[in-house]
Amino acid sequence: MAGVLAWFWNERFWLPHNVTWADLKSTDESSFPQAEDLYLACPLAFCVFMVRLVFERFIARPCALGLKIQASGPQKAQPNAILEKVFTAITKHPDEKRLEGLSKQLDWDVRTIQRWFRQRRNQEKPSTLARFCESMWRFTFYLYIFTYGVRFLKKTLWLWNTRECWNNYPYQALTVDLHYYYIVELSFYLSLLLTQFTDIRRKDFPVMLVHHLAAISLITFSYVNNMARVGTLVMCLHDAADVLLEAAKMANYAKCQRLCNLLFVMFALVFVSSRLGVFPVWVLNSTLFESWELVGPFPSWWVFNLLLLLLLVLHMFWSYLIVKIACRAISRGKAAKWNPLDVSKDDRSDVESSSDEEDDPPCSLKHHSSSNGTNGAHGTNGYLSGTHSHDDH
Repeated sequence: MAGVLAWFWNERFWLPHNVTWADLKSTDESSFPQAEDLYLACPLAFCVFMVRLVFERFIARPCALGLKIQASGPQKAQPNAILEKVFTAITKHPDEKRLEGLSKQLDWDVRTIQRWFRQRRNQEKPSTLARFCESMWRFTFYLYIFTYGVRFLKKTLWLWNTRECWNNYPYQALTVDLHYYYIVELSFYLSLLLTQFTDIRRKDFPVMLVHHLAAISLITFSYVNNMARVGTLVMCLHDAADVLLEAAKMANYAKCQRLCNLLFVMFALVFVSSRLGVFPVWVLNSTLFESWELVGPFPSWWVFNLLLLLLLVLHMFWSYLIVKIACRAISRGKAAKWNPLDVSKDDRSDVESSSDEEDDPPCSLKHHSSSNGTNGAHGTNGYLSGTHSHDDH
């Protein structure tokens, strides 16, 4: 084990040339980031999860009920032992051949069986109340941590001049505020990673899993090798759009249509401009070029920048879906009320609602609506007792 640890904490990987771990040991005069500091985030992640449970139960839920958001879930399917066995043991989405066989066995028409499977699938999905509570928790945390980040960064030199992120690197003292900022962010993302498997299941689950892992890796990497200054810029920049997304979803659940529209437009503008504009021009320019000039590359520098580039790829993927949603909503706006969160199932699950509770249209209409997004059954306005997926960030 000692050999494994020595290999993992190899100074030539983590630190610039001619710098050792001994050089970065904290003393009474100066404090530097220590890898063992991050152990604190594990119990804190559990504390964050407990705070979330309390918040959703005693704050978010009363707010949701006050906004007259329904606490009941979707309509339940009538009990049927044969269909239940197929649903639990074989498939939740039977094909035409199986539907015809079940129709003959039960003496039900195919459409009734399709409706039963839709209702049964919806039984396993959380109510709008649960979704509102989850979004309100995330909105509250993102608002708090973004506000804290802005107040912290506006007092720093590197917010105004990113070259300060690398001056005298890695001998940059760790302040209490910076340490707190890092630990809280890491704790939150660890809690998201743990609850990713128990929270509302979304279509972009694999992408969000990659996002959480990349975020945790970036926070850990930048703290251990003391790239914390540029790390704070990355964290604050990413929290800005998440606040607006969760607010738009809350407005959608509460059926505040105009507010939802406004917040979504603001979210789309902030997301695309910050993550495809500010992030590469401001942050990546500093981590790739300014750091190369002032410090020079070393192995963990390459890993850190590769993770940032992976994050940029995720930004491009989500920006494409967001723009696609906005264009589709605008194209429909001539004939109907525009709801940017009213999208078909193939769009980003963060801003998606499902029409599983509704009857399927005839095949030709169903194909047409899924290709152009004009099927009214997909609307969130008036169908909030159905399902609604997140993102997320």
